[in-house]
Amino acid sequence: MSQMRGFGIPLPRWVIDDEAKFSYVMRQRSLHRILNFTGRTIDDVVNNPIAKNEVLGYYKLHKFINRRSEIRELERQWNPMS
Repeated sequence: MSQMRGFGIPLPRWVIDDEAKFSYVMRQRSLHRILNFTGRTIDDVVNNPIAKNEVLGYYKLHKFINRRSEIRELERQWNPMS
């Protein structure tokens, strides 16, 4: 009886793969990571021009490294080594 709906039509049983139930998404919070790495707070960055330039430099370095790694990954996919 647990398979019946209101009008007596049986409910189809769907087979769901356990691995397909969950999808993990990792959020990238680059500013938070850089602030933790430098030991600064957002107030330090806003009020101190030296801290602002330091965090900006690390942020630019972070973006550059991410772009280069994405480019290298795409190049490996397009031009696989034999």
